[in-house]
Amino acid sequence: MNKQDSNRDVISFFSGAMGLDLGLEQAGLHIRICQDFDESCVKTIEANGKNAVLGDIRNIRPEDILNKTGLKQGEPFLVCGGPPCQPFSTAGKRLGINDPRGSLFMDYIRMINYIRPRFFIMENVKGIMSSPLKSNLDKPLDENSPKTVLDVILSEFNKLEYKTVYGILDAVNYGVPQFRERFVLIGSRDYEDIFLPIPTNFQMHQNKEMLWKTTGDAIKDLENNPGECASFSDERLKYLRMVPEGGNWKDLPKDILEKAMGGAYSSGGGKVGFYRRLSYSQPSPTVVTSPVQKATMMCHPTQDRPLSIKEYARLQQFPEDWNFVGTTSAKYRQIGNAVPVGLAKAIGKAIIATAETTGSIKTKRFRGTGVHSRIQDAIRLGGSEDDDN
Repeated sequence: MNKQDSNRDVISFFSGAMGLDLGLEQAGLHIRICQDFDESCVKTIEANGKNAVLGDIRNIRPEDILNKTGLKQGEPFLVCGGPPCQPFSTAGKRLGINDPRGSLFMDYIRMINYIRPRFFIMENVKGIMSSPLKSNLDKPLDENSPKTVLDVILSEFNKLEYKTVYGILDAVNYGVPQFRERFVLIGSRDYEDIFLPIPTNFQMHQNKEMLWKTTGDAIKDLENNPGECASFSDERLKYLRMVPEGGNWKDLPKDILEKAMGGAYSSGGGKVGFYRRLSYSQPSPTVVTSPVQKATMMCHPTQDRPLSIKEYARLQQFPEDWNFVGTTSAKYRQIGNAVPVGLAKAIGKAIIATAETTGSIKTKRFRGTGVHSRIQDAIRLGGSEDDDN
């Protein structure tokens, strides 16, 4: 147990450009090894002096991962990763769609089951919280079968005999200058008192340092020196020049809307990403894998161009000297797929607080129950008492 108390070693799967891993390191953990299927991601990891395994997790043996770290079963402090969300909608032929049992999720389970870390983190798209289970099994599901993707995920982790806690976290509530909601699930092998990190930043607060961070806070100094950057087509620029800071397609003149929007004009949905120009005074919308796609444009607040690679990295809170390897599109993709560093750091701190039993104050009496309950509810929502968001 003494050895375990000082052990803060982490094994990372589906590591990408290491957004999650960097945050965990900033919290005080030590990334021993990373893994990814994407060659450009592995090159990025190695270019920054980190150890990585290139390959499909389905073809990797957990014992080989442990051998590379010098750790034994049960020794790692944490295993972390986010199995790609695509398999939840494109699973194998036999198990149909939206069934994680036919996806890379099961290989993540396999790794945790063999490695037996003290804790694990699984992060993913928020949609898995409500995604119905649709299976093309040979026989229909009975009334006792799991009904949602989340039911299956929790069931599989329960089989591993890990205590779990989960929820949707918005990165903006943890000092990230960006709205980005992610599903986060934390597990404890030893049934410790795990909890999701408590928000540190709010839309309204008497302390300016605890307010949400804005796009301007992150990138305004790069306005005229953006560095490597993609470009919009002339056609899209023609319309973007008509959109004010913080606006989108709804701000275009009514007589050109249909032409500008094309087939999307009569389609459903909010279409908020069409001809979207960011605002310096607000947090950024979710950073996507490309800032130039028609439905998810991320135009600079004042310049007629998309956000640059460096601006993208700032919004995801990568270190200034972090070296991204690959084509421009590959760099955007690596950054857009990452977990924001600040959110990851908050998760890491919550796990360390659990391990060190410093995450709560034990008390027999909770004074001012009504007042404190409202504050606790606001914390769980990630906003102020009067904020329904």
